[in-house]
Amino acid sequence: MEPDEAAITFLGAERIGIMRFFVSEDVAAQYISVGCSRHPIVDPAELLSDPVRGPRAEVVVALRGPPPKGLARSIAVVAAAPTVEGLVLEPGALVDLETPLWQGAPFTAFLLGDSDIGDVVLPEPMSPVVLLSAVPITATEAAWVRLKGADAMREAWLQDGVDTTDPRRRAADPA
Repeated sequence: MEPDEAAITFLGAERIGIMRFFVSEDVAAQYISVGCSRHPIVDPAELLSDPVRGPRAEVVVALRGPPPKGLARSIAVVAAAPTVEGLVLEPGALVDLETPLWQGAPFTAFLLGDSDIGDVVLPEPMSPVVLLSAVPITATEAAWVRLKGADAMREAWLQDGVDTTDPRRRAADPA
């Protein structure tokens, strides 16, 4: 299976690629960033950082249906955030773009978590690349995550039977 590819470059940052792996309409396509893991993700508050060791990550979005217009750019914004904004990407992180993630989307943020894709081992002494699941969420769900946490949001999705791979899904109704 050959992926579809897109590339986006932001001023002052290295190119971020987006690969789309599509199997069939019944299976969610996987959109994976390429380029976020070039350098370790470091907390900008740290005085010294190791240019070789440290956490590395890429972002994975799983969505069913045709490719939404503008999604690749939103994924690239998240993947570039460690370099551009100093954001640390890790499970439980909420990345709010405050604008629709794709044309006509009700989602404005991504909730990061562990993905089903295993780590990519790099040569020593580099740390492995962790692939983080990025679930599109609405502004209401983002507010819930800020109030109650990422685990509470995931539990609400389970209880409400929300399919987070459906680009037309309704928001969860957490209680």
